[in-house]
Amino acid sequence: MAGVRRSSGIAVVATILIVAAAGYFVLEQVGQDKAKAAAAASPTSGPTVPVTVALAENKDVPIMIRGLGTVQAFKTVAVKARVDGQIVKISFNEGQEVKAGDPLFQIDPRPFQAALEQAKAAKQRDEAQLSGAQLDLDRYGKLIGSGFQSRQSYDQQKTTVDSLKASITADQAAIDNAELNLTYADIRAPISGRTGQRMVDLGNLIQAGQSTTLVIINQIKPIYVNFTIPQYANHHLRKRQSNTPLPVFAYSADDKMKLAEGQISLIDNQIDTATGTLRLKGEFANTDESLWPGEFVNVRLEVGMHKDAVTVPQRAVMQGANGYYAFVIKPDNTAEHRAIEVEMNQDGMSVIAKGINVGEKVVVDGQYRLTNGSRVRIDQPTAAAPAADKAG
Repeated sequence: MAGVRRSSGIAVVATILIVAAAGYFVLEQVGQDKAKAAAAASPTSGPTVPVTVALAENKDVPIMIRGLGTVQAFKTVAVKARVDGQIVKISFNEGQEVKAGDPLFQIDPRPFQAALEQAKAAKQRDEAQLSGAQLDLDRYGKLIGSGFQSRQSYDQQKTTVDSLKASITADQAAIDNAELNLTYADIRAPISGRTGQRMVDLGNLIQAGQSTTLVIINQIKPIYVNFTIPQYANHHLRKRQSNTPLPVFAYSADDKMKLAEGQISLIDNQIDTATGTLRLKGEFANTDESLWPGEFVNVRLEVGMHKDAVTVPQRAVMQGANGYYAFVIKPDNTAEHRAIEVEMNQDGMSVIAKGINVGEKVVVDGQYRLTNGSRVRIDQPTAAAPAADKAG
């Protein structure tokens, strides 16, 4: 009986030991699984991703409206002949800078000089005849009372005197016209500017009635740029223009090089209903001749200034299904996926309205390999990011 009880006790103890051992192994396995899960969740467990970062900065950012414009000469004159004749002299080269009053063409002046001398001679003849007729008229006047001259003879002589006076006036008009034609034979530059291609060569006979253009002169200092902007900017634009002329910038056709800076000189008096745009004209000094008539340029009109804006490189901003976002590097060198609001993009820079603070590091290269919480390694950029051309 006692042996049976002893065997039962041993069996119970053995069972208890087996159950305890099994529980220990289960707990140990659970602990290992939790440790593996925690290690997998830890950001330090994954591979580090090399990235390039930039700091969010405070800047004053100009608010620009963009447009496409065409360069137009400040003044354009088509030089034409006003008298007939043969060109005997050309005093300029094609593409030359000329001043107002510089000689360009010389038409043979001899016919006009001869006409002038003839008109002067006719006036001298009529003046001599008038002198004699006036003396006769004075004598007739004295003899009417004595009966030696009739009233009719006196009136006829007075008519002769008046006719000669009119002839002298006509002679003077002929002289003025001949002098004017002689002046027209010497064709000079009406404005300062640059000459274009010469349309007529030396020795050609030209006729004023054919209205042949001899050369075109364009004034390019200063110069205009005609461009259009969307109509929504009209009210704000005119309000600012009434205070001070708005600055305008002309860029090359590829929008990479700034060519010139000027100011608005004209806001058109109506909006084009077909396109919903407003036409403007900018005036540029163009002292370096960077703008050329007929050239297409990109135009940026400054209508305001965004003070103390939070800015990041535009490469740092990405767009997903839920809007814009960026990766911000936290102090522990992990990446944080952060939703942001972008106010505007300009010249490779984004103005952030919400989501990023000044001084925070944002990823500009390598963000496509990142997820929220990724461990990163910050590398220096291999080359400076291309900045927007400021000086042209």
